[in-house]
Amino acid sequence: MTRAGYFCSMELSQDTRNILGLQLPTDPRWVDLAEKSLEEILTDHAYCEQKAALTCISLIQRYSDKEKLVEELSPIVTEEWGHFRLVLAELQKRNLKLGRQRKDIYVNELLKFEAKGGSEDARFLDKLLMMALIEARSCERFKRLSEGLNDEYLQRFYRRFMESEAGHYTLFIELAETYIDKEKVRRRWKEWLDYETEIIKNIEVRGDRIH
Repeated sequence: MTRAGYFCSMELSQDTRNILGLQLPTDPRWVDLAEKSLEEILTDHAYCEQKAALTCISLIQRYSDKEKLVEELSPIVTEEWGHFRLVLAELQKRNLKLGRQRKDIYVNELLKFEAKGGSEDARFLDKLLMMALIEARSCERFKRLSEGLNDEYLQRFYRRFMESEAGHYTLFIELAETYIDKEKVRRRWKEWLDYETEIIKNIEVRGDRIH
């Protein structure tokens, strides 16, 4: 069973279920806009997968003393890079071009909330929770695409990504709970969810970006 399949099927603790979940769904208009901007949305998706792989590499390098983190994130690097190649292949199959990487307004807004001072544990926790949040929102967006696109092949294509991202954001939460007190993780995750809700409320709905 793949890592994604494992996390989608495993029995989560009640505590874990209580702290997961986005508070605001994606605007329904987004899928229609994305379908009209297929080259742009696939380009942005490709770069999102690339950045996810690079971020996991960065976490491994920075926290190489944390054995479980290194063990769990190493295969994610391979998986995310494989996703980049899958999206690139889809662009090529459709005779579309990989465009330039854009400024990621959503992620830049999340970065403003990340702990800059304080303890090393607080900064470490925020790095994991921000990744969990990005993966959670990606999962929700991929679910929207898998259900709302008119192209049946792309529906299945994004279903696969949805299942993978569900496993990823759960993993980042569980890694946080491995190294940080569970109550602290829960409180901070709630703060991240509240903050992300305001971003989603105020960010422009555009079909050329995953977030």
